[in-house]
Amino acid sequence: MTKEERSLLETLDRIVRSEKVRAQILPTIERVRADLGRKPDALMTWEPIDLEMFGARLPPAIRSGWVFVLRPGVDTGAERHPNSHQRMMTFAGTGDMKIDVKRAQNEVRTEAEIDWQSTILVSDPTVPLEQRWISIPKNVWHRPVIPKGADWIVVSFHTVPATELIEERPGAKRILYESERKGSDQASA
Repeated sequence: MTKEERSLLETLDRIVRSEKVRAQILPTIERVRADLGRKPDALMTWEPIDLEMFGARLPPAIRSGWVFVLRPGVDTGAERHPNSHQRMMTFAGTGDMKIDVKRAQNEVRTEAEIDWQSTILVSDPTVPLEQRWISIPKNVWHRPVIPKGADWIVVSFHTVPATELIEERPGAKRILYESERKGSDQASA
């Protein structure tokens, strides 16, 4: 991780962990969690966050924020974002954000073609930043895998507005995230 990226993640961490922001995020988390509870076949649910919630300290590169609640015991499958750098932190629970170790920029037809590396992320604020946050550059394949037990709640930041975020799945399936997939059962974390 570069010094600049670490600095950006430390800034985001301070913002998200502040009492003021946590208090504002909790109602969103409860809404998203309730939505997951109403959708027994959904792997996850989500909601974009108004960036004003984070105040003026938000780095200018951040153009959208999201809350995701991922169901325990699921693997949401491989995805990537060709138009956005994603930064994601564990707000509550634990999950494994698998990342393509080859950082493949090429097309893949199946997830089996991707060489995965596990990155276990936890919500404990006393552990190092790298155990709570992950930075996923544009076009890097990633796949959230959630252990059994409890929901994995994450806050995710992207470098494009919510209405412009693109998700790709293996086999070149491309989805304009916000307009076509809002709150469905398959989405990026």
